[in-house]
Amino acid sequence: MVFVKAQKSKAYFKRFQVKYKRRREEKTDYRARIRLINQDKNNLMYRASFGSSVLKKLEVDDEYEGNVEATGEDYSVEPAKSRRRPFRTLLDIGLVRTTIGNRVFGALKGALDGGLDIPHSDKRFVGFSKDSKQLDAEVHRKYIYGDHIAANMTTLMEDEPEKYRSHFSYYIKKGLEADGLEEMYKKVHAAIRADPTAKKSEKEPTKEHKRYHLNLDVHFTIIVLLYPFQILYMQFLSSMKESRN
Repeated sequence: MVFVKAQKSKAYFKRFQVKYKRRREEKTDYRARIRLINQDKNNLMYRASFGSSVLKKLEVDDEYEGNVEATGEDYSVEPAKSRRRPFRTLLDIGLVRTTIGNRVFGALKGALDGGLDIPHSDKRFVGFSKDSKQLDAEVHRKYIYGDHIAANMTTLMEDEPEKYRSHFSYYIKKGLEADGLEEMYKKVHAAIRADPTAKKSEKEPTKEHKRYHLNLDVHFTIIVLLYPFQILYMQFLSSMKESRN
């Protein structure tokens, strides 16, 4: 196939339509978002919500407890005997690459275990093998409880101690070791189930620096003071020009 250079003429730039800001920042896929909205169904924004908190808000968390113990196996909530069906949502991944083991599918797994009904497939979870067409639940469980992070911590601690102290400085500050990550994540899961409501982080107010505005008198004074130096500089340039000639 012959390579043809794309000719972007004046007409192209005159007709060019700038994309939305969030699309330019690669945050929102408006094409997929419009199609989700047209379905008239709820979509799950995983950064701002958690499965248990959504169910608690709708007062169905007692009926649909979800998967309490994360074993790594695929889980789908079943309708209860009551009239209220599971809360059904659609996952909006935006512009995220749908690669195997992507973090967005980790968030999907957390929402499923929280009790939400989300249409999905286990083909993108960590541990899925393309050869056997099956999900290895043990591998998936290790990633849920941070065993891959613990292995990295152990390797760096033995081979590159300086790099370990640099990369895991916050872990060291909090007293977290490689052997205690799984227990820590179990406590986190239990704490979320005990109180899944989102809590606002208390951030320190931004420091406002004093801004100095020069009035007209100050500007005039600066000009008067710099005027002699400007004359000397012009004389210096003229003398350099004459010497060259």
